[in-house]
Amino acid sequence: MMGEERVSIAIADGIADVRLNRADKLNALDPAMFSALAGAIDRLADEPALRAVVLSGEGRGFCAGLDMASMAQGGSDAALLARNHGDANLAQQVAWGWRKLPVPVIAAAQGVAFGGGLQILSGADIRFAAPDTRFSVMEMKWGIVPDMGGFALWRGLVRDDVLREMVYTAREFDAASAQTYGFVTHVADDPHEAALTLARQIADRNPHAIRAAKRLANLAPEARAADILIAESAEQQKLLRSPNQMEAVMANMHKRAPDFTD
Repeated sequence: MMGEERVSIAIADGIADVRLNRADKLNALDPAMFSALAGAIDRLADEPALRAVVLSGEGRGFCAGLDMASMAQGGSDAALLARNHGDANLAQQVAWGWRKLPVPVIAAAQGVAFGGGLQILSGADIRFAAPDTRFSVMEMKWGIVPDMGGFALWRGLVRDDVLREMVYTAREFDAASAQTYGFVTHVADDPHEAALTLARQIADRNPHAIRAAKRLANLAPEARAADILIAESAEQQKLLRSPNQMEAVMANMHKRAPDFTD
């Protein structure tokens, strides 16, 4: 386990079960939560045998967004403009960082996913939500804009005009609407168990091919077609006839479970 005050991590069979752990505050984001989330992402980025991540929140909600008491203290212009996590600042890293992890991240939401919480959820590759989950791009309620990577993450997920409406109005919407809009992939009665089930399926695939597929998926929304085509070929060249690729073939031929190496 790591950082039990704000974020916990349990790793088993190549799957990291990561949970926001401030249930009494609906996992609202305060400085300690930002720091713990960034630390969790850093740790997972260096986990060599990792194959998938499940991201969820303890208690009644995934994340209610900013802790307003901590928000009232304000942030410095320097912190907003600092690029201390690659292309991102700290606040952006806790959402964008999940997209940049080398393995798939599957998120599970219940209760609420508001503001920054929705942006963190959107950093996942795939997102499950309980039917009664409530969502909002809430920043406009406080007279600000989404600034935790949301616009970069929602590109390709949410239709442009729908996103503009949700941002401009800050209105709440339900899980069925979230799925229709593109904020959510699946609605499930037990989103955490559904996310774990999918993570196990991913963990049973060639881990090098999975990482290659995520690199290609991350490249696709903004690259030129010619760059995507050559990237596909380069990734395939590395995979073909590699030990794990040959193991995938043999396991399928002999109808047995594969034994991949990391």
